[in-house]
Amino acid sequence: MILIFDMDDTLYDESTYVKSSFKAVANYLSRKYLLPYNNLLRSSLQILDENGRGKIFDELLIKNNIYTKTEVRNCLSVYRGNTPDISIFKEAEQVLTYLKDYSKYLVTDGNKNVQYKKVKALGLKRYFKKIFLTHRYGIKNAKPSTYCFTLIKELEGCEWNDMTYIADDPNKDFVNLKPLGMKTVRVLKGRFKNQRAKKKYDAKFNINNLTELTKLLGI
Repeated sequence: MILIFDMDDTLYDESTYVKSSFKAVANYLSRKYLLPYNNLLRSSLQILDENGRGKIFDELLIKNNIYTKTEVRNCLSVYRGNTPDISIFKEAEQVLTYLKDYSKYLVTDGNKNVQYKKVKALGLKRYFKKIFLTHRYGIKNAKPSTYCFTLIKELEGCEWNDMTYIADDPNKDFVNLKPLGMKTVRVLKGRFKNQRAKKKYDAKFNINNLTELTKLLGI
């Protein structure tokens, strides 16, 4: 059995990364413009909560009368360049250690430099045979593309039904893998926890956290 894991909200709480990097941006703006750090951080989190991801820094800068396109880029650079203060879920650490004798891979989307910093901060390299940051292969090969999964299949010389993907996002993680016969497991964690999946988009199995994985797979 080949086990493949997602990272964000599967192995750690992604909101902790967001908050950590917002802190870095708030610190940058506070020092540059002599604005209250706590107010900047609070505003960033409030904008995220009310409007979701998108133009958070645009709105933050406009709110504080310091908006320029250059400053938006500066904030984004600080956000992405931050070394995050994040930790792996305790149950993820336990399960990955328990599964030490299985071939395990990581497949994760997102800015390749940001994702690498997360991998390093979480200490994930020791758990996996190989880590695939999909954007290293071109954004077109990010999920729901099966490109990186095909590379794993070739590396292992296995069939699709020998592979299991454990992830959290029902919008993209499973839709192209299920028709191939690959086992799919959705962890009900993070921002998609309560989202009802579109028809054909959900995983075959749903679990509340990774402690249920070994029993589900019978290992």
